[in-house]
Amino acid sequence: MRTGVFFCQPYENRELNIDAIAKYSANLPNVETVVILKPDSSLKAAELSERIKFSSLERIVIAGDMPGYYKPVFTRAMALAGGDTSEIWLASFQEHGARGENAMDRAKAILACAVMGVPFPLAAVPGGNPVNHSTLIIGGGIAGIQAALEIANAGKQVYLVEQSGTIGGHMAMFDKTFPTLDCAACILTPKMVSVGQHEMIRLITMSKVISVSGKPGAYRIKIKQSPRYVDPDACVACNQCAEVCPVKVKSEFDAGISLRKAIYIPFPQAIPNAFLIDSQHCTYIISEGKKCGVCARKCPKECINLNEKEKIIDIEVGNIILATGYEMLDASRIEQYKYGVYPNVLTSLEFERLTNASGTTGGRIVMKTKTINKKTGEEEWVFTPEGIPPSSVALIHCVGSRNKKYNSYCSRVCCMYSLKFAHLIKEKVPNAKVYEFYIDMRAFGKGYEEFAERIKQEGTFVVRGHTASVEMKGNKMIIKGEDIINDRLLEFEVDMVVLAVGLIPSQGTEELSRMFGIKRDNDGWFSELDYNGSPTDTEQGGIYVAGMCQGPKDIPDTVAQASAVAAGVLKSITSGRGLGNLSSLSLSEIEERARVLHKI
Repeated sequence: MRTGVFFCQPYENRELNIDAIAKYSANLPNVETVVILKPDSSLKAAELSERIKFSSLERIVIAGDMPGYYKPVFTRAMALAGGDTSEIWLASFQEHGARGENAMDRAKAILACAVMGVPFPLAAVPGGNPVNHSTLIIGGGIAGIQAALEIANAGKQVYLVEQSGTIGGHMAMFDKTFPTLDCAACILTPKMVSVGQHEMIRLITMSKVISVSGKPGAYRIKIKQSPRYVDPDACVACNQCAEVCPVKVKSEFDAGISLRKAIYIPFPQAIPNAFLIDSQHCTYIISEGKKCGVCARKCPKECINLNEKEKIIDIEVGNIILATGYEMLDASRIEQYKYGVYPNVLTSLEFERLTNASGTTGGRIVMKTKTINKKTGEEEWVFTPEGIPPSSVALIHCVGSRNKKYNSYCSRVCCMYSLKFAHLIKEKVPNAKVYEFYIDMRAFGKGYEEFAERIKQEGTFVVRGHTASVEMKGNKMIIKGEDIINDRLLEFEVDMVVLAVGLIPSQGTEELSRMFGIKRDNDGWFSELDYNGSPTDTEQGGIYVAGMCQGPKDIPDTVAQASAVAAGVLKSITSGRGLGNLSSLSLSEIEERARVLHKI
């Protein structure tokens, strides 16, 4: 078919030389014309139609990072020219992974397939390899837990590696889930217990993967396991060691709003349900055995070994699942909201722990109280169960999200958890005034829109507009912002501000990306093979992504994706052969495969 190739690249892509790709496409069979359209050109269907008629084109290929954006005008032009509108093909460089070292060859292969009328995923199929039946999962949050249970329940061995002392991830920190307001722990902890007791799951906590070798279907993994200093099989969590420990530090599980000891259990339902020692703050470890050690002497089970060393664990697996989750953006970077300056400006995760019944205040929503530190004699602000409830609370959306200075993308969950907070405040502090400042309400899931309407009916004052700043005036904070619906500027006095902080890839994502050869998108999240067709696969055969590490999503979507990954792993195990690395295919191999399919 007489084919015309049109390059429509709206912005500069430093990894791709469009001129070189255009020259390559001009030499492909049946290509009659190649046109590079300038990014600022306004495409008109009538003018394109004349081009199509002049060259008697029967097939149109639109090439670029986002060719689908331009398809409607080309479809109209093809119709005006009397051509077949089904013969408009997209050569999407972004969708099919034209990034990194082999970006140019990948882009040429994508274009060649489109010119021949062959979908790229059909032509770019690497050969298969025999598959080891064991699976490695990196990350013990809800995504890793769900995938581990489904694979293990099918009778296959799973190695679940978690860098902290317990599985559960961020979900273990939550009080309620939206929009049903179900207890997060009631959903999560039974799954955690199942993981801890499952005979087909080997749980490896306090660990990180340090190297990978081998090939798809037969990976060799080296894991470094840091010492817990407490035998998890012997520990009965009697708490006697923590009672005598003199060191107190901020609790990570409580997002820093409470203190824990240097020997501690992350939270009461932790799996493994055993204590561990923080080597960064333990006096005995820091002093190399010259001080303290009282916890080991007090332990009735003699299960504390303060001289324990790290271990190296070698395993062999056929498939690898990356489920490394996310972190919160540092809210202090957004200086106008005064996080870290005013004591009652909180992040969403801090407020989550404040409202949790297992938190430091027993679930009471109160303001911080000024106290004197007995050791240092300095003033500090802390939460206590006897604190005073706020009379007014402001919830500010999109803190660090949808902002080119920080994160240009939407973090997806912020709108809904802010609405959840509004409900919890009204429930626990009925007389409190609640102000919800949002830019756009992203209530996208099942029952989400109804939940948003429910919050308005409960008396929350919902304002659409950007919040400019938080300032202190006497004992109150002044919120300055805009109300774009009523075209006015607003000022509110509040006692507490909760920032809906955006999400970023977890620490170590870049290192894992290099180690496993997994590409990342422009925002730092792991890139899937094909967002539409293969949202859990990657270019590396036998390596999958699940949950937040692939991009922001809520708990239902995370669980669904983890189940999809488990199905893909079991499919490769059952068939006995998994796909190889897509990155190993050369341009000539993809071209040849496309020619064969073109003739069929």
